[in-house]
Amino acid sequence: MEVTRAAGVANAGSGSRSPGRTIVLWCPDWPVRAVVAAGSAEDGHPIALIERGLVFACSAQARRAGVRRGLRVREAQARCAALTVLRYDPAVDQREFDPLLTAIEQAVPGVQPVRPGLCALRARGPARFYGGEDAAAHQLLHIAAEHGAPDACVGVSDGPFAAEQAARLALRTGRTLIVEPGGSAGFLAPLPVDVLDTEGAGVDAAEGGRATGGAGSSPFVTLLHRLSLDTLGAIAALDPLDLEDRFGELGTRVHTLARGAERTVVMPREPQEVFERTVAFEPGLERADEVAFAFRRTADDLVASLTAARLVATAITVTVVSESGAISERTWLHPRWFTAGDVVDRVRWQLQGADAAGGLDSPVVRVVVTPESVDAAAHHEDGLFGGGPDERVHHALSRVQSMLGHDAVGTAVMGGGRMLAERAVLVPWGDPVPGALSRDYAKPWPGALPPPLPATVYSPPVRCAVLTASGTAVVVDEDGALIADPAAFAPAVGSRCVRVTGWAGPWPVEERWWDADAARSVHRLQLVDETGNAWLVLFEHGEWMLEARYD
Repeated sequence: MEVTRAAGVANAGSGSRSPGRTIVLWCPDWPVRAVVAAGSAEDGHPIALIERGLVFACSAQARRAGVRRGLRVREAQARCAALTVLRYDPAVDQREFDPLLTAIEQAVPGVQPVRPGLCALRARGPARFYGGEDAAAHQLLHIAAEHGAPDACVGVSDGPFAAEQAARLALRTGRTLIVEPGGSAGFLAPLPVDVLDTEGAGVDAAEGGRATGGAGSSPFVTLLHRLSLDTLGAIAALDPLDLEDRFGELGTRVHTLARGAERTVVMPREPQEVFERTVAFEPGLERADEVAFAFRRTADDLVASLTAARLVATAITVTVVSESGAISERTWLHPRWFTAGDVVDRVRWQLQGADAAGGLDSPVVRVVVTPESVDAAAHHEDGLFGGGPDERVHHALSRVQSMLGHDAVGTAVMGGGRMLAERAVLVPWGDPVPGALSRDYAKPWPGALPPPLPATVYSPPVRCAVLTASGTAVVVDEDGALIADPAAFAPAVGSRCVRVTGWAGPWPVEERWWDADAARSVHRLQLVDETGNAWLVLFEHGEWMLEARYD
């Protein structure tokens, strides 16, 4: 590894001589590397990641064809016909970067992730431990290479900004660039103002340097170019008061960065404790009670770790893997929180339910329990009268569900729709209400029945009869009006008719009129009979159907 030193840096092997010294590790093209590692794209092909209709990142092969960050999708495809276009997903970006951060933290504690592909560390500790800043940089590069970033670069300087620019320049100068303590101003002076882009958008990894304005530049950088302030040295030579008058706080911040006088301190992240617990069985266990008994100690450890962190689990995911490779996975909810006994019960119930459904046909070799939802323990203290009844109900219904199947026990939830039967949706017991149901319920539904809604809904609707005074059937004409007033009503075909004392309607409901196959035209009518019962009936395809009753 070649180490480049800028502006007469300190001797190799010496520790950091400035309390603000920072080490920055930069992995070029990390968003592209992440999608390749996730299996969404093929390595070696021109790739472009799109965000808001513009190129967010692109591979080296795409850049050689003329694709640049900030281009519109159509222009990028015109420059490279073989371009693979994918939507940028920050979750994939972060998920692929987390293993590298974890590995760095194990070797060099105190890592601050700036964004996926870029992290910073205080230089003093690593330089002392490994025998110098260059040795610490070599260790970071070695870790990055082991985690799929063989072309990673390291920069060391006074402050995160200068260290990041050093890391980016190191792509052309030997992958490690160390700036002498106190030499940040001289190092930054010749750099173009494009490096001030807050997201690093001005950087072109293929050229190892920066773009020269244009599509990748922010409006602020473009304005600096118009003012003939093309380098950081030109900004540093200005009076800071003039910049503050013109740009406010942003001008002061930019002047500080350009002079290399940044005082930003690296703030290491606090690694999140992993609460997931796994038990492997060799040889595999064939009985549910054997697996539950073997998992009991692990369940105690899981709950103890949550208690030590002053947390409780309100939802857990149990994954059971059999010897044949079959996987049974389910998320269990709890009205309060899971105790160790509750966790063991869910493992046993899931195994018994899988056996009944034919899900597991061979011995169990691994059980994994992951807390899906945790909350502060203080939010789940017992009330004045405790919470026993709710917990017992949940325990009983969950047990029945494990024996009869996941969908056998349901909870009624209101959804969206114009017809009453469509609005009643059964969600499996213990499952969270899908977000789509809540969104559908909140949507406007022209033609839907306004409140108060009937208490009894017939699903499916049953045939009924609405008659005139002469005994003929009431019909809705083409204009949506009744041909005669309703005088009698039979709740079921062949049942005794009762006299109608009041009625309202009809109201038309037109659904998907533009689709001949799915179109539906219904007319609703409300009736009150002589016994005081109120009914909601439908007229469709020349027949009357009983939809609901007002109790």
